Amino acid sequence: MEERATVTKEKIVTGRVRVSTHTEAVESLVPLELGRMEVEVVRVPVDRKVDKAPEVVVEGDLTIIPIVEERLVVLRELYVREEIHIRRVEHRDTTEVPVTTRRQTASVERLLPEDDR
Repeated sequence: MEERATVTKEKIVTGRVRVSTHTEAVESLVPLELGRMEVEVVRVPVDRKVDKAPEVVVEGDLTIIPIVEERLVVLRELYVREEIHIRRVEHRDTTEVPVTTRRQTASVERLLPEDDR
């Protein structure tokens, strides 16, 4: 005769957990850099004799457009009457833009095993 030991497992509910989520909208201001371009136009009197019409010249942010005229003398001569100088000036401004974002939070509630909600 021989005795043998056996082990068994039994599941017992000792508690329950309820998890719920909640979403809320959060208003915030986001910094945003805005750019704008202004153009300055300056007329520069030149009155210079030239043999042919000069080309438009671009030097960095400055564009020079020569304006020519024909003058009748004993012979025809070409003069640069004036130049139009156009300069691009860039400005940067920082502003705040309202933005709506959402975030969720979770709440965990422990329940007793007999509580059947």
